[in-house]
Amino acid sequence: MGWRGERLNFMIILWSRDTVNQIRLDMNELVNEKGRAIAQNNIRIKMVRYVLSNYPYASRTATCETAPQNAAYLVPDRLVPLGAYERIDIPARTTRPVWLTVDIPSQAEPGWYRGVIEVRSPDHVTALTLRIHIHNTVLPKPHDWNFRLDLWQNPWAPAHYFNVTPWSPAHKSILKNHLKQYADAGGKYITTYAVHSPWGDPTFTIDGTMIEWKKTRSGTWSFDYSIFDQYVELAMAVGIDKAISIYTPIPWGNRFRFLDEDGNYVYEYWEPSSQQFKAFWLAFLDDLKAHLKKKGWFKKTYLGINESELSQTLAAIKIIKEQTKEWKITYAGDWHRELDSLLDDYSCVYGKEPEPDKVAARSARGATSTFYVCCTPPHPNTLASSPPAEATWLGWYAAAHEYDGFLRWAYDQWPADPLRDARHVYWPAGDCFLVYPGDNSSVRYEKLREGIVDFEKIRILRRKAGQSTQSDVRSLMQRLDQHLQAFIGERVFEEEETRISLARGKMILDELTQRLENPKH
Repeated sequence: MGWRGERLNFMIILWSRDTVNQIRLDMNELVNEKGRAIAQNNIRIKMVRYVLSNYPYASRTATCETAPQNAAYLVPDRLVPLGAYERIDIPARTTRPVWLTVDIPSQAEPGWYRGVIEVRSPDHVTALTLRIHIHNTVLPKPHDWNFRLDLWQNPWAPAHYFNVTPWSPAHKSILKNHLKQYADAGGKYITTYAVHSPWGDPTFTIDGTMIEWKKTRSGTWSFDYSIFDQYVELAMAVGIDKAISIYTPIPWGNRFRFLDEDGNYVYEYWEPSSQQFKAFWLAFLDDLKAHLKKKGWFKKTYLGINESELSQTLAAIKIIKEQTKEWKITYAGDWHRELDSLLDDYSCVYGKEPEPDKVAARSARGATSTFYVCCTPPHPNTLASSPPAEATWLGWYAAAHEYDGFLRWAYDQWPADPLRDARHVYWPAGDCFLVYPGDNSSVRYEKLREGIVDFEKIRILRRKAGQSTQSDVRSLMQRLDQHLQAFIGERVFEEEETRISLARGKMILDELTQRLENPKH
């Protein structure tokens, strides 16, 4: 069952006792009893490709420590569109997973639809029937979702992978398509960098600065925003336009890079408590604020700090607010009550979070709160080895904890050969990316999106139920609230139990949708 405007995901498993070659799949239109159809261009069939992971499927030992160097396990993750003329070979007694998505048009007529998936080989045809029910309720477009999705981007990674000059027309064309996947999942934050390689060079492709700093011999500064402007404008053009994060006043190791008057790069190390730090950041923030206001971007911009020590963070915030109290600040890391009132946007790592009442208090004063997972915890997560249900679980957890959204590093920090090998030298496979080169999605990315849709449905149904006088609607809302509490206390994450919990929650959403669409008189 689905709402109008929703995407439904299905998995087909192909298996044969004997070897079968040249299998192809064809999906007809989905048609209702009146003959109205969901056209084929809304239905996509993709192969689920396997990639190498340094942890086995559903591993409970993945950590932020250095990943196993010689471990290699095949896990199903990468989604590749299956072309009309492509064929699948199945060796005897093996499986081939196929991913099917149906994007329900916002104008689709409600009711039951039926379609047939034909699985053909040269010697045999098998027909699979697909039936879906479409509710009358319409899901907003991803751009209009309330869920604040913050997946950190590295625009240099696509340039490196496809061997094109950074910020050339070819690079920007690739980026445009690349970012559409993020926008299609409701992405809200544009990740930008005012500091070169802010996280200490641990990635295959470094996050370069988007704002070049130049220092004269007399000690004055100038700043070049050309790359920053290009990237922000490109992201906004595809619909990512709610927030701009600029990283970071506190790079890991306190290392800063700038150009001297002779055109040479200089590296210096400034503690946030140092006079050099204060002098530079007051000058830079003054110039940056003027530039952002000129572009009309200041009110949606956040200065970002990532997992820095509390003392350093407080020192940096003091200087930022000294420049002007107008600056918004976002922080990702552990929950610190000392930071609560200072941060406009606070993302806490799962397991080191505020209680829901603290999140509600932040919301009441207009501040936003999200959470994140990274190389920790082993569960729940969105690693290549993570059970897909965990990605959907994250959206439900956000709703239960009353968060505004979810943050993840990273969207696209690819290793050397991501289409085949998702492993990283330091971290679990898939920790640093959710999508693949060539606009290939992943199972975990699609399931994360599914959880975000469920978050939106909960929000919309809660609002509609609040306007209803039906006793059965109130009863269903109580069931939903009780079910959400289970997500707060979940710590075991057995895959089957996670899937059952999600299925029960989705059933309540369907029942609630049905009751609200067809009120009893």
